[in-house]
Amino acid sequence: MKSLAELAAIREKMKDKVAIRKGLGQVRVVVGMGTCGIAAGARSVLSAFVEKVSEAGLSDKVTVTQTGCVGNCQLEPVVEVFEDGKEKVTYVKMTAEKVSEVVEQHLKGGKVVEQYTIENYKD
Repeated sequence: MKSLAELAAIREKMKDKVAIRKGLGQVRVVVGMGTCGIAAGARSVLSAFVEKVSEAGLSDKVTVTQTGCVGNCQLEPVVEVFEDGKEKVTYVKMTAEKVSEVVEQHLKGGKVVEQYTIENYKD
């Protein structure tokens, strides 16, 4: 970085991503980031949600945050989606690749991706 203009450009580019992680959106996506989640790949899942929510133009509606251990270590990475007036949806064995489907179908389209939910998990 060599100038204030470059710094301002970086700030502008990252503004949406910071808002996604701190916002008060109508929908909250919570990624379990306990040591078990991190070891299973939760860091890349969290990054993918932040990126895909921003790309989908959902920054004003969806907040992406992290929490500690969710309590289902064998099913990590675990992602919980909270929407006002609806039951919590718990996605298990999430990967960065699955995030695109969840963002498009669930967060954008309103349809839960059933095959990734804890209720439909098969070992």
